[in-house]
Amino acid sequence: MSKGLEEAAVTEARRLAADADRVIVKAGTNSLTDEESNLDDAKLDKLVDDIEDLLSRGKEVILVSSGAVGAGMGRIGQANETLEDSQALSTVGQSTLMHRYTESFDRYDREVAQLLLTQHDLENPERFTNFRNTVETLLDWGVVPIINENDAVATEELRIGDNDMLSAAATMGVDADLLVTLTDVSGVYTDNPKENPDAERIEAVGRNYDTVQQITSESTTNGFGGIQTKVEGARDVSEHGVPAVIAKSTEPDVLAKIATAKPVGTIFVPINGVSDD
Repeated sequence: MSKGLEEAAVTEARRLAADADRVIVKAGTNSLTDEESNLDDAKLDKLVDDIEDLLSRGKEVILVSSGAVGAGMGRIGQANETLEDSQALSTVGQSTLMHRYTESFDRYDREVAQLLLTQHDLENPERFTNFRNTVETLLDWGVVPIINENDAVATEELRIGDNDMLSAAATMGVDADLLVTLTDVSGVYTDNPKENPDAERIEAVGRNYDTVQQITSESTTNGFGGIQTKVEGARDVSEHGVPAVIAKSTEPDVLAKIATAKPVGTIFVPINGVSDD
């Protein structure tokens, strides 16, 4: 058990996560592509299999998917050196990404829909209402909404972990009951586990958040900076009374484990609704 957190609070947070009716799953680029930035069919199919497990349990699932820029790099072999490169690569990769999602979900006779958003869509009340209404309609139809940043028109957001914060904003905006961020590490660690074999996984985050935030801030200079925005997004959600989990995408049955209240990854204990005192 993570130091400073009561076991009962963590157990209750896992129960809330397991009972979630509406789940947002965020998948990062490394969870979808290989070392050459090509879309990895096995990784993508596993993600879809895991999501289908949640759907078969009667849950609603919204997917926030990165990977468009990486998919574009893999498809045309163009280097990603400037913002303009990233924006153009995203336009190539987004269609490839959605084609693969369509193929994979077809295995379950499941339809998908693409939604591309910018920060303006989240901040403008009318535009956000339109987004929310569209999501609600798609869910009513049994269609899986797949959301991504509109990289082609984004500027500074493109390089600052935008989809981590986008998934958190969407979680709160569409009244989701759980945010799951899938990445290439097994949760939040005391250091970069890829560089430090002694790094320990932090099982739960609650009132120890300041310590965790300091760890992830320091890790930014140690090749582990991507975890910082994931932690910030999970914390934002937990402050709204919603549990969040950061876990490894390649973990067997990762979403099924969360849906059955089994320990996996790092869980963020809700600040409202569940006490960790």
